[in-house]
Amino acid sequence: MITLNFQLARETFFLELDVTIPSSGITAVFGRSGAGKTSVINAVAGLDTPHCGLIRVGDKTLFNSNEKINLPPEKRRIGYVFQDARLFPHMSVEKNLKYGQQKKDVAAVSEITELLDITHLLSRYPSDLSGGEKQRVAIGRALLAEPELLIMDEPTASLDGPRRQELISYLLKLTHSLNIPVIYVSHSLDEILQLADHMLLLAEGKVIANGPLHDVWGSSICDLGSM
Repeated sequence: MITLNFQLARETFFLELDVTIPSSGITAVFGRSGAGKTSVINAVAGLDTPHCGLIRVGDKTLFNSNEKINLPPEKRRIGYVFQDARLFPHMSVEKNLKYGQQKKDVAAVSEITELLDITHLLSRYPSDLSGGEKQRVAIGRALLAEPELLIMDEPTASLDGPRRQELISYLLKLTHSLNIPVIYVSHSLDEILQLADHMLLLAEGKVIANGPLHDVWGSSICDLGSM
């Protein structure tokens, strides 16, 4: 399980969680703008530091204020895919993919590029790629760093309808092929209903619901409407 039991304070915002989510499949983090979604994933990734509490992935403690544990991002073994691909423009797709690799592994590169259908793009540069292709390369780069957890922050936000659906199909294929838990932030209920197994629903920095997707979706709490 992934334990999220922490508080994070800002001048005008206070986030408080005490939940566990599965360490397998896709957990969607959902809520209106300002609910605290990005604060949650940034705390897990080590980009923000909670005021106090505990963050643990399986048996690995990432943050524990009582024991003064706060692993730096590079020690957390977390792959982070942002809304924009953030590829290095001066590097080819192949070099972008291999940038975060801990060790050379030709077989792993081949497996990931085939899974994401980007093998034919290896010699290209980011400026020659579509938005969907850039995001698939960004996902491939995150996976080749051998993460223990993959965080995705609205990876389809900058894509049009067809490209968004195309990326969702690749994400579904990934979850069936790779045994890596995913925390997935999205404003789109349609995406979440296609992708997620579990749902963490936030409002104003607090947990409103947490559980299997269809239990949360089927409850009256989702009458909060399209967020």
